[in-house]
Amino acid sequence: MKITLDIPQPDLEKLIAPAIAEPRIPLYGITWQQYEQFIEIFSGHQNLHLAYLQGVLEIVTLSPEHEMLKTLIARLLYIYTDALEIDLFSCGSATCKSKSTNRGLEPDESFCIGARKQFPDLAIEVTVTSGGIDKLEIYKGLQIPEVWFYQSNRFSLYHIKQDGSGYEAIAKSQIFPNLDLDLMAEHIQPDREPEMVRAWRKLLIAQ
Repeated sequence: MKITLDIPQPDLEKLIAPAIAEPRIPLYGITWQQYEQFIEIFSGHQNLHLAYLQGVLEIVTLSPEHEMLKTLIARLLYIYTDALEIDLFSCGSATCKSKSTNRGLEPDESFCIGARKQFPDLAIEVTVTSGGIDKLEIYKGLQIPEVWFYQSNRFSLYHIKQDGSGYEAIAKSQIFPNLDLDLMAEHIQPDREPEMVRAWRKLLIAQ
């Protein structure tokens, strides 16, 4: 089956050769079948992410800064869980979607704790430019237990409410209650990545 994209040329140019950091192209009236076709079309394009919420599809071109930040966050978390012998399973940016709730997205990083599951226990989102689709509303439909947002050198944490009706802000991770995310954020300096990784490892050993 041949699939065509009905995206205006100016919007396509924003995605292919963005003049601004992480351009966001919203498309409206997109059916679930069309969303799945978009996933197929963009499969393999690691610098593009899709977010779908009840008929609205957002396509984002990821910036180099975004990719450096999310990779370093993952490296630091790997070191932490390895030091504490926590069983961490990487899910990366694999698409999480639910037809029954009409939602789907690709986390920047995601992980299962203890064992692999259908959906990750933790999703991490790096925000370089604000705005766009409400990702917490998407995560609610996927029932991801915990979501971290990293923006402007700090983390904001959310945990799914007990009744699953939405998220509530939390001061510290319920998955990693002993993890000092403010301290971890101090080590998220991509230009000094090797130095920061070594310093983080030494700090955890000392503790």
